[in-house]
Amino acid sequence: MSDVALDRPAFLPPAMIDRWPAMVAGGFLLAGFLVIAALVDFRQASLFLIGGGLGAALYHGSFGFTGGWRNMVVNRRGRGMRAQMLMIGVAAVAMMPLIAAGNLGGQTLVGALAPVGVSVLIGAALFGLGMQLGGGCGSGTLFTVGGGSSLMLVTLAFFIIGALVGTAHLPWWLAQPSLPAISLGSALGVPAAVALSLLALGAVALVTYVIERRAHGDVERDPGPRREGWSWLIHGPWPLVGAGLVLAILNVATLLVAGHPWSITYGFGLWGAKIASAVGIPVASWEFWTWPAQAEALSVSVLADNTSVMNFGIILGAALMAALAGKFAPKANIPLASFLAAAIGGLLMGYGARLSFGCNIGALFSGIASGSLHGWLWFAAAFVGSFAGIWARPLFGLDGFKSK
Repeated sequence: MSDVALDRPAFLPPAMIDRWPAMVAGGFLLAGFLVIAALVDFRQASLFLIGGGLGAALYHGSFGFTGGWRNMVVNRRGRGMRAQMLMIGVAAVAMMPLIAAGNLGGQTLVGALAPVGVSVLIGAALFGLGMQLGGGCGSGTLFTVGGGSSLMLVTLAFFIIGALVGTAHLPWWLAQPSLPAISLGSALGVPAAVALSLLALGAVALVTYVIERRAHGDVERDPGPRREGWSWLIHGPWPLVGAGLVLAILNVATLLVAGHPWSITYGFGLWGAKIASAVGIPVASWEFWTWPAQAEALSVSVLADNTSVMNFGIILGAALMAALAGKFAPKANIPLASFLAAAIGGLLMGYGARLSFGCNIGALFSGIASGSLHGWLWFAAAFVGSFAGIWARPLFGLDGFKSK
C-alpha cells in the first residue's frame, strides 16, 4: 500500500444499521447495568459498562493479537504488534505508580502478578498454539462472538471446557519448579521499572519495524478514520492505534474501579465450574475450588464476579458496534475441519490460560503493564507456541488473516 493511499484514505459509504440487533444489544446493555446495580452494586455495574467500552474498541479497531502475530510471522507486517506495544506502554505508565501506591480513594489496588515458572512457560506456549487454531485470543474470542461469529462460539465453548480442566490440574502444575511472583516496581523502583518496560516494549516494536522495512522497503502506517466527520466513532472502523489507546485507558479504569487490572479467562473457568456443578460434577471438592476466593466465587451469583460481568459487557458492546456498522451477520455453516480447529484451539487456550495465570489480556497486557516479570515470560512462550500454531493451520484448511 502506498503512502499516498494512506494519506488520502478512501472514505466508506454511510453505514446501514442492523436495526433490530442494535436495539437488542443496546437494550441488554442498559438492562444489564440496571440489574447488576440492583443485585450487586453500582461499582459492579460500572465494570459491566467498562466491558461494553472494551468490546466496542476491540470490534471497531479489529484489535486482536492472533492476526497481528500471524501477520508479522507470515507477511512480515508489524503494524498490529506495534499497536500492541504502544497500548501496553501507555497502560504501564499509569498503572505501575498506582499499583505501587496500593490504594486510591479507599480502593485497594493490586497488580496482575504471578509466579515465574514451568506452568507459565508450558501454559503460554499451549495458549499461543491454540489461539492460531482457534482463530482468536481471549479478547478476540469475545468480541468476534459479539460480532456474530458462529465459529467463535465453538471456540468459546471449548475455551470454557479447557479452562475448567485447567482448574483441576493447576495444583499439580503449581508444584513444579517456579520462582515467586516478581514485581519490577518493587525490585527496581517504579521509575526504573517503567523506563525498563518502555525500553523493552520499544525494542519489540523496533524489531518489527526493521523486519518489515527489510522485507518490503516500507512500513505500513495506520490509515486513520475511514468515514467523514465523526461518524466513524459510532459506525467504525477505528484507527488501530486509537483503539489501542482506548483499551489502555479502559484497563486503567478497570484497575481503579475493580482494584485489579483487566482479565478475561478466570471467568471462563468459573462459568465451566458452575455448569459442571449444575449437572452433578463435584467441582466444589476439587482443590482449586476449595481455596477461599474460588469457593466464594463458586457459591455466589456469576454477576458478583468482576471478570464475568466485564466479559458479558465485551460481548454486548461488540454486538452493538457490529449492528451499528451493519455487519452483524451470524453464519451457521461451519466446515468440519474448521470446527475441529476451533475446538482444539479453544481447549488449548482454556487449559493454557489457567496454567499461565491468564491470556493475552490478563497475563500479557495487564501483567507487563503491572510490572510483573511473568508477563514477559508469557509473551515469549506464547509467541513460540504461535509459530507452531501457524505451521499447523493448513492441516485444518485454515489460511489468511481474517481471524482476530
